[in-house]
Amino acid sequence: PMRLDKYLKLTRLIKRRTVANDACDAGKITVNGNVAKASYQVKVGDILEITLGTRTIKAEVTGLEEHVTRETAGDQYRILEE
Repeated sequence: PMRLDKYLKLTRLIKRRTVANDACDAGKITVNGNVAKASYQVKVGDILEITLGTRTIKAEVTGLEEHVTRETAGDQYRILEE
């Protein structure tokens, strides 16, 4: 498992960990339909819904690599809706 804020930063769904933390605190991120805290332990198969501004991204967690490059970051999730 990996912390939600760290996962969002590593996968580049959100660029900065502090921004990911703030989004979690503001209730803009749900995991499997429930509002999640930054400390939530993400697991493979979780469905994330991220609302930033007017955009909502729905993605499924497919990997939890500790070290990802810009090229492989997209392999860690699958976009369901955008």
